[in-house]
Amino acid sequence: MMSGLPGGGPDDKIPNWITSTVSWPDYMPGVIDYQWNEVAIPWWQAFTRHAAEYGIEQIALEEFPSQLVYNPSTLLRLREAVGDIIGMNLDPSHLIAMGADPIAAARKLEGVIYHVHGKDARIERGLADVDGLLEYQPVTQTKTRTWNYVAVGCGQDLKWWKEFFSVLRMTGYNGYVSLEMEDLTMSVEAGLRTSIDALNATLSQ
Repeated sequence: MMSGLPGGGPDDKIPNWITSTVSWPDYMPGVIDYQWNEVAIPWWQAFTRHAAEYGIEQIALEEFPSQLVYNPSTLLRLREAVGDIIGMNLDPSHLIAMGADPIAAARKLEGVIYHVHGKDARIERGLADVDGLLEYQPVTQTKTRTWNYVAVGCGQDLKWWKEFFSVLRMTGYNGYVSLEMEDLTMSVEAGLRTSIDALNATLSQ
């Protein structure tokens, strides 16, 4: 599940994801305040009360770009306002694509991780160095994108994945890891086999 993303004001019809400093233009702080305090927090407070009435104890939000919750800090902000029914569906590929470290994120999110995706991303050398990581090209344009979703082990090596899963265990997470295969440089079958082999080699039994 994802958090959703409000518009920048009450008359906006399109979501507005703020990815730069709110220091300028002058109206930017008001956008953040509106999104969080006037829309998202009241909506999630009401939604989670309704969910709890039906016996739902945990809601895992994926930290996806172009959502209000897109990293550990924004997840924790919503959790503080709404309650511990909210936790993270930790997808390392999104953090990698934004230049963050999923292993460090897992440490920060100790006790807050409710689900994990087995999904990798690769920063494309020679392209990201020039244009950075803010990427809007379609995922089908793998040759020219500055980063791509790839089969597990084709972005971060197996040593990295072993450390990632080890740290997850250290934080107390012992739940499921759901494989997502979105590597468009190979067939679905090849990507699944590559990812499954990598996960089998790195997940502690």
